[in-house]
Amino acid sequence: MYLKVGDKVVVTAGSDKGKEGKIIKTLRAENRVIVEGINIVKKHVKPNGQESGGIVEQEAPIHASNVMIVDPKTKKRTRIGHTTDKNGKKVRVTKKSNEKLD
Repeated sequence: MYLKVGDKVVVTAGSDKGKEGKIIKTLRAENRVIVEGINIVKKHVKPNGQESGGIVEQEAPIHASNVMIVDPKTKKRTRIGHTTDKNGKKVRVTKKSNEKLD
């Protein structure tokens, strides 16, 4: 998977199409990501010793194919490529502006 925690992404499909957010967690085995403020679902929680129960809103995983990286230079969605830097280390770059990603 080409996505990492902290990447700014835009949703390309589904009910949240067009919304932007930051990746909170990646689930590599299922090829899914959890994006901050995207795909909000309501979960019923039973009370336990420390917390009271109720209905809690939280982010649900979204498939990685339904999000795209936001280019830091152009602020538009873009694909990701790979190249090597001067030290020989493999780095991610954006296809639109050839900008290096962290």
